[in-house]
Amino acid sequence: MDSNIVSTPFGARPMSFALFSTQKQAHRITENTSVDKWKLYRWLCEGKSLFKVGDRTLAVLNALLSFYPSNMLSTDNSLIVFPSNRQLSLRAHGMADATLRRHLACLLEAGLIIRKDSPNGKRYAHKDKQGVIANAYGFSLAPLLARAAEIEEGAQYVRAQQSANRLMRERLTLHRRDIAKLIEMATETGITAQWEAINNKFRDIIATIPRRADTSALELIVNQMQDLRHEIDNALNSLEKIQILSTNEAQTERQHNSSDSESIIKFETTEQSATNKTISELKAQTYPLELVLRACPDLQAYSSEKIKLWKDFIAVTAQIRSYLGISPSAYQQAVTIFGQQNAAIIIACMLQRLDQIQSAGGYLRNLTNKATHQAFSVGPMLMSLLRSESHKSHMN
Repeated sequence: MDSNIVSTPFGARPMSFALFSTQKQAHRITENTSVDKWKLYRWLCEGKSLFKVGDRTLAVLNALLSFYPSNMLSTDNSLIVFPSNRQLSLRAHGMADATLRRHLACLLEAGLIIRKDSPNGKRYAHKDKQGVIANAYGFSLAPLLARAAEIEEGAQYVRAQQSANRLMRERLTLHRRDIAKLIEMATETGITAQWEAINNKFRDIIATIPRRADTSALELIVNQMQDLRHEIDNALNSLEKIQILSTNEAQTERQHNSSDSESIIKFETTEQSATNKTISELKAQTYPLELVLRACPDLQAYSSEKIKLWKDFIAVTAQIRSYLGISPSAYQQAVTIFGQQNAAIIIACMLQRLDQIQSAGGYLRNLTNKATHQAFSVGPMLMSLLRSESHKSHMN
């Protein structure tokens, strides 16, 4: 391990408290700590926005890592690399010297590397008689090793945010498609309602959609779309001209909405017809968490850590509930009938088969209503998904 003495910059470069803090953090690495340098680099590429580094800065870091002789960054070896700017430039795809210096400064500012300057500012190493590096001057990679856990967590966080953003964009796309086709159908059918005003409101919402938006911004737009969708549904239902999500829709060609009952059939087996359980029995039903996670593997992508306890499982499904657009009242009704644990399992199952569900909120209410009439329970749904996932794994 390198000396714990803080090193100051060569020449006119000033010493800063940030540089001092970075070096002190690097000196606190536990002995025998190691991490795969390329795995660490991939994590950093995923979480680059959190560490305020760009692609070209990462290209320079890639070049620096290539000069480290082992694949494992370890406290057992010197963590200092000492290539010349010319060597670095060649491995950074011929990057200009001024550009190279700028990106090295970015890595230093981000606290990902440290300079260990020699007395004359050159980069070199002293070796003992056996050829082992005794002392080196150049760039220390110790901050990367010291922050390995932070960098990994950053990558997991960004992946979770990207998954949430993707799910929100899927919801937005579905709402846009459904609303546009429902308005078109209602207008052509001659159903009386304020369709021109509704269509104008729809176009106004679409005009606010940015090309790039974070999850919170998309959620606001999705909520507006959802409110408009409810307004359209109410207009159609009040006139009794169409039944949304009914079993009759499955018998007509190229309808605009798929029925909830169709999706339910895909989830449930013939065992369902024999279900005859009271509400108290539904709440009392329990299933091993490991089995549930095998049946619903997509849920893990929305958690920054491995789900090991039921409380973690319930917390993640509570977040998913918001993404799926399930209202608090629909969720609370499900909890009342099924219990919190089983309600969470149902939401995980719905996420696993999201492509088959038109309206998550309506679907959950449908299942809850069926359960009150002793026509649905969680077990067959879970077993059907488990068999499906098992079949997928055998096919792969």
